[in-house]
Parts: sequence; C-alpha cells; structure tokens
Amino acid sequence: MLFDRDGTLIRDVPYNGDPNRVEPMPGALEALGRLRRADVPVAVVTNQSGVAKGLVSPDEMDQVNAKVEELLGPFDAWAICVHDDADGCTCRKPAPGLVIRAAAVLDVSPRDCVVVGDIGRDMEAARAAGARGILVPTALTLPEEIEHAPEVADDLIDVVDRVLTDAEGPVPAGARISAPWARTMGWSRW
Repeated sequence: MLFDRDGTLIRDVPYNGDPNRVEPMPGALEALGRLRRADVPVAVVTNQSGVAKGLVSPDEMDQVNAKVEELLGPFDAWAICVHDDADGCTCRKPAPGLVIRAAAVLDVSPRDCVVVGDIGRDMEAARAAGARGILVPTALTLPEEIEHAPEVADDLIDVVDRVLTDAEGPVPAGARISAPWARTMGWSRW
C-alpha cells in the first residue's frame, strides 16, 4: 500500500522542516501496524515542493521523514518528488511517477497497488498509474475531489478494513500466491 505523507499519515503542516511538528493522523499507527502484521508492504509517495522552493532543505526533509518513521515505524519504500509544479517532472503527483517508482521498489506492478491520499492529486496519480485509489478526506479536501474520487474512506482504519477484507476473498482459479501479502496487493511482477 502506498500512502501520501502530509494530510494522510501525518498532520499537514505546510512546508514542514521541523521534525518536532510531526504528528500522526488519527489511526495511522494502528492502520500501519495491521498492514505490517498481515505482511503487506507499506510505502510513502509524497510531493515535497518546499525543497524546490527553498523553503525546506533536503536535510530538513530527511529529518521530518526520519521522525515519521520513528513515530509510525519503518516503510518498505519512500518515493519523494522534490520538484515544483513548474518543473514539469513526471514524478510529481498527479503524474504517476511516484507510484511507479514505489511499485518498482516493492517489485509489484502499479496496477496492483493501493494509493491512499487526502487530495485529488493523490487519486489522479493512482489513476494515471493504473492503481486503486482511496481518498481519506480532511477539512482541506475539496468537495469536487471527494465527488471525483474512485473510492472514499472515513479514515485510515476504514481503508485497512476494506483492503484486508478484499484480501480475504476467494483466490482466482490458477492464481499462484507467492507472498502472504499477495492477496491484499493483487501481487504480480511487471
């Protein structure tokens, strides 16, 4: 599962370079713990344009990410875009690059990933990569982003309930499951 960082895993503090301001979102630790116990790989896919804008140094960003892992546990992959919108890169959400990169590190197809985020850009990146997108709205999520989301969950616990329940469904005939988390992620090589 691929999670957006700000507004999804941790409270959104715009251009945060201070690890002391990192605060997990409600249910984040429990949700990640359940996924890890189910052997589901977890990764972070995050835009960090504050680096390109000179508002956050790469070292400050790394310190914030280290604090996220200290509070929420280790992630199997981090895919970070430090570009600004004007840079025209292919990794910055809503482009699919971060999803594709994280999937490659996890050795799965992007089509077999679930992207969890709090804004439309996260859902657009999931759609562009062919991944399943689940929106967890916050007070900052726009009504049209909720309306256009492919799937909307109440919170991170709801997301994990949906994904793990889906994983308990029947395995298609002839499917070869080679990892415990394969049913959750719909694992396949690409």
